[in-house]
Amino acid sequence: MNILLIYPRFPDTFWSFSYALRFIGKKAAFPPLGLLTVAALLPPTWSLRLVDVNVDKLTDKDLAWADMAFIGGMAVQRTSAKQIIARCHASSLRVVAGGPLFTAEPDEFMEVDHLVLDEAEMTLPAFLSDLQNGQLKKIYRASGFCDLYRTPTPLWDLVKMKSYASMNVQFSRGCPFNCEFCNVTALFGHRPRIKTPQQVILELDRIYASGWRGSIFFVDDNFIGNTGYLKKHLLPALIEWRQQKQGCVFFTEASINLADDPELLAMMVTAGFDSVFIGIESPEETSLTECHKTQNKNRNLLESVLTIHRSGLQVMGGFIVGFDNDGPSIFQRQIDFIQQSGIVTAMVGMLQAPPGTRLFDRLQRESRVVDIFSGDNVDGTTNIIPRMGMDRLVDGYRSIMKHIYAPKYYYRRVRTLLKELKAPEVNQPMNIQRFLSFFRCAFRLGVLGKERFHYWTLMVWTLICKPRLISVAITLSIYGYHYRKICELYIL
Repeated sequence: MNILLIYPRFPDTFWSFSYALRFIGKKAAFPPLGLLTVAALLPPTWSLRLVDVNVDKLTDKDLAWADMAFIGGMAVQRTSAKQIIARCHASSLRVVAGGPLFTAEPDEFMEVDHLVLDEAEMTLPAFLSDLQNGQLKKIYRASGFCDLYRTPTPLWDLVKMKSYASMNVQFSRGCPFNCEFCNVTALFGHRPRIKTPQQVILELDRIYASGWRGSIFFVDDNFIGNTGYLKKHLLPALIEWRQQKQGCVFFTEASINLADDPELLAMMVTAGFDSVFIGIESPEETSLTECHKTQNKNRNLLESVLTIHRSGLQVMGGFIVGFDNDGPSIFQRQIDFIQQSGIVTAMVGMLQAPPGTRLFDRLQRESRVVDIFSGDNVDGTTNIIPRMGMDRLVDGYRSIMKHIYAPKYYYRRVRTLLKELKAPEVNQPMNIQRFLSFFRCAFRLGVLGKERFHYWTLMVWTLICKPRLISVAITLSIYGYHYRKICELYIL
């Protein structure tokens, strides 16, 4: 069979980095790891073609070539997914869909011919068996979670790596915590399931052998869900793998208790990690209690962030406003925390209730779910009725974004970070696009930009005080440009 794997378009969002990618000559942030893994689960005799519409156009020739289309994606890609499904059907092409978007909201996609939901390692074999026997069903679901030892190496040959800013690998699925608003445990469970170090190293070897020397994102929702295994097995393997290799800086997602383990921090830095996304959510203890963010409670969050920065890992933070326990002071408290912490990449969103979460179930019982979950944390919308009132929440949210991404405060926050951040042990090697990005940045921000004074002040200060971090300063300046454009587009 000829199988066309299609990845829907990401709209311009906080994490799309669409405005930043232009500085480095890339088309998209990450390749579609899920579809590449699904491709590896398909029969090896089939012909496969992948079209990531963030990188390439989906042509009529692609549709005419295919016997069947496989589509995967997340909630934020909903609009594009709907359009692609309609186009496939217009070409009389059967559609198979799976992934987080379709698993969480199958009733919204009944036009899809076959919904292969949950984890593909569990449901795709049944679909393939029924296909062979001519007995296909509408929906395929799993009753449990898969063993990641069975997960194959993604088919990297299907993508044009040069189109992407970063590659991605997955070590684990699941999270031991139980945050009320998070759909990770609904999709992947509470018990972190892991790949062997040999599996991860094989994936890294494939990526490295292709010539890739850029950053690599470990997409785990909580990379440190099993700290014992990390310290004993995976991190030593990554440290050994890195010997005699250039580039390939890692980044990932983790929980704030990372700050409590100096050995783990040191090993991650030695292994080549330079940044980590952490859900801070709120400086308000009662709001943390409300959403069951127990790992963030009873600690000095500012000190925890400082500890991580001083280890050599830059913290990217997630923040939420609109909890039932949030009062009028929460907006200024969030501003103060973000500025004092030096968290430059601060993803602040209004509370949303994703389908499948305990928050969604609770607010639905209270008749407070009023819209579809957008999947975009920073688009200035929410699908719930907030207790503080919508007008107050929207006004307060806008005040946060207007403040923290104003050039004066953004560049001040970059300097706060750089003062404490330990220089990384692993750096990306220079290439032509990174070299050109310096001049593009200097011209766009330092000549044309309204932030030119703040930009050059930061560059001069960094060269004098933290010269080893000049590439970090340039990168964060480019990110700031992207974040401001997103704020202008959706919020301000």
